[in-house]
Amino acid sequence: MNNEFLSVIGRTILVLVILFVLTKWMGKKQVSQMNMYDYLIGITIGSIAADISLDIEKNVIAGVISLAIYSLSGVLVTYLTLKNMNLRRFLCGVPTILIENGNIIEKNLYKEGIDLNDLQEEARQNGYFDLSKINYAILETSGKVSFLASAREEPVTRGDMKVKVKDESLSANLIIDGTLLEKNLEQMKKDKSWLEKELNNRGYKDYKNILLMTLDNNGKITIYDKNVSSNTKILE
Repeated sequence: MNNEFLSVIGRTILVLVILFVLTKWMGKKQVSQMNMYDYLIGITIGSIAADISLDIEKNVIAGVISLAIYSLSGVLVTYLTLKNMNLRRFLCGVPTILIENGNIIEKNLYKEGIDLNDLQEEARQNGYFDLSKINYAILETSGKVSFLASAREEPVTRGDMKVKVKDESLSANLIIDGTLLEKNLEQMKKDKSWLEKELNNRGYKDYKNILLMTLDNNGKITIYDKNVSSNTKILE
């Protein structure tokens, strides 16, 4: 082994030890529920650590000092945001309502850079294969989405009462953001005439005001309108 290789090994081990100590110092929040500022600190520390490990021309002491300064800033921000709500809102952001009273808030989806497929994926990962069963969906500052089911979908309402119900089935998206998905319509063995009839029965003349329309194998149709605004203020 040459000296350069041994130096990289030594630097890497040293950086790992330092990162472990600094992470313990910064607290569990840094590795569990990161907000925007935590994310910024995290990727910067990772970049500096990699630079120290691989670039043997870089001064190790200077790199360690830089890591310590970034870590200290993270600790200070955490402390200050605990004491000051306005600073917390500015640095960490606030939760955003994506679904309110069963209505998808299109404006908030676009604001947060989330499309309908992302929302549906998050819902499925949380056990909701039908958006109509969700009363509220909130994008937390950590980037995770929290869901609140409609009262009628609480587990005790049907199972404990031994009420017979049909098994839920997967839904197909027929319209997304005013655009008809013809392949999905065909896969559900429906045509445009059927679709136009169903929309007319519900008071829709065309697709442009529909944010999302789904159809499941049981024939259940769910429609979400575009431009629905949120009236709820989230308090911290």
